Amino acid sequence: MHFKKYIFTILFLVSFYVYSQSSQKLNIGLETIMQYYVDDPVTGNFNGTNRFRSNNYFKFDYNVSKFSFGLQLESYYSQALLNYSPHLDKKIGIGTYYAAYKNKKLAVTLGYYYEQFGSGLILRSWEDRQLGINNALRGIRLKYYPTNKLNFTILYGQQRVGFKVSEGQIFGFDTNFDASSEQISLLMGLSYVGRYQNFKPLYTIDADHNRDFNPLTSAISGRINIAQGHIYANLEGVWKSKDNLVELGNIIGNKAFYGNALQLEAGYSKKGFGFTTTFRRLENMTFYADRQANGNTYNELIINYLPALTRQQDYSLANIYVYSAQAKLSFNPLNKAGEIGYQTDIYYKIPKKTFLGGKYGTMVALNISNWYGLAADFLTPYKRINTKFLTFGKAYFKDFTLEVRKKLNKNNKMIYTFIHSYYNKAMVEETQGEVKSNVVAAEWSHKFTGYKSMRAELQHLWTKEDKGNWAAALAEFNFNTHLGIFMGDMYNYGNPDENHQNHYYNFGGSYTKNGNRYAVSYGRQREGLLCVGGVCRVVSAATGFTFSANISF
Repeated sequence: MHFKKYIFTILFLVSFYVYSQSSQKLNIGLETIMQYYVDDPVTGNFNGTNRFRSNNYFKFDYNVSKFSFGLQLESYYSQALLNYSPHLDKKIGIGTYYAAYKNKKLAVTLGYYYEQFGSGLILRSWEDRQLGINNALRGIRLKYYPTNKLNFTILYGQQRVGFKVSEGQIFGFDTNFDASSEQISLLMGLSYVGRYQNFKPLYTIDADHNRDFNPLTSAISGRINIAQGHIYANLEGVWKSKDNLVELGNIIGNKAFYGNALQLEAGYSKKGFGFTTTFRRLENMTFYADRQANGNTYNELIINYLPALTRQQDYSLANIYVYSAQAKLSFNPLNKAGEIGYQTDIYYKIPKKTFLGGKYGTMVALNISNWYGLAADFLTPYKRINTKFLTFGKAYFKDFTLEVRKKLNKNNKMIYTFIHSYYNKAMVEETQGEVKSNVVAAEWSHKFTGYKSMRAELQHLWTKEDKGNWAAALAEFNFNTHLGIFMGDMYNYGNPDENHQNHYYNFGGSYTKNGNRYAVSYGRQREGLLCVGGVCRVVSAATGFTFSANISF
């Protein structure tokens, strides 16, 4: 019966496709990811209830005059892919919908919407299907533009969780003012976000012990962005009112703590050279639409956006030990109050027709990332803490990356990368151990006559800790602008346990035409963190077939 509903939905989309050909106001998109899991001696036997699973998204947007309407149907058949939230539990259902009106001065949205205040330190709602994130707000949003230098946003909503919404209610205000002149760019902003959730905390002895519980948690953010010539700087500060402590999924009603954040970014750029550095301090800055969701592994009900400020690496071995932001306050199982650190990027192009630049010039990029826990005095038995504002505590993550890009001739390019990193598993993953590693990678790309091209990677990771050394290789071949194939492997040949010196291979291909893309692959998935844009989720080991399609009408 469910399968018939699935087929009916596909036919429904096809019928809309015919209509969309005669109407430029209707846009339809279909994205599907299907996986079939198999037993494997390395990743283990599949013990789930359904070997075949798929995530499917059908999006409709219609615009007429100053009005717009949208609907996203979602289907998880026979259930959601591995490691996705169990709240995505419908064979087919309405994920989001909206109706909106906009003119030069006013914009109003009813239903589900996405929003971000400033850099997202106190509010960002967005969708990332690869990470399983869709924390849209359902309610109402008004934007008012009295002048081209000033705007206001007021919103109210409950955050999406699966096919339902949060118990906690979110309301906010944001304003931005452009005070720029001909000589300097100056932007200022002020934001407020409140979460209201009234319920009886888990640990309550009497009214006196519950004195610190407040159903309302507020966050206020102020920011200023300034730029002149080749120089720019952005500063944002956040104050968060007392929020109740959550430990191991339990809300402690008689313990609440303030939070705060400070982020400073500055840089300089001109042709052939640039650098940017970002400093950030986070203290007790986890912020969830429902308190009891604090620390969940599915990135659900997160109000604010706190990505790891480290280099987003392109290579598979460089993504074995990845950092995720440590913003929470915790006494159990470890004493942690947040994080403090910085990231610096430097870019330089060695000029053409020099010894190191050669005929085409050489691009050199350097990234340094260092992140630490906040230094603090903990009175663990009493759940008390005294943090130190700009003092660095235990090292959490250190990363040094040097990348050199060299064009050899009009058909051949090379990229050489060296990465040295330190990863404190005990503090970041709350497991055990510290890992120091070095990664080298070489990437070659070649253009043949016509539209044929090829790309190949060789990588190696050295470490004496954890699972030992790794080697990896990847090859891609594009027959034309439409069709391409790939094959790759990660080999943990240095694992101290010879029974776990495993290969994690993957191969497949893709076809693209008119903006539509179809891909198929087969391979093993390594257990660990999957990160996109500094936001991560845990994925389990698995082996199987994958088919994906992304179609727009």
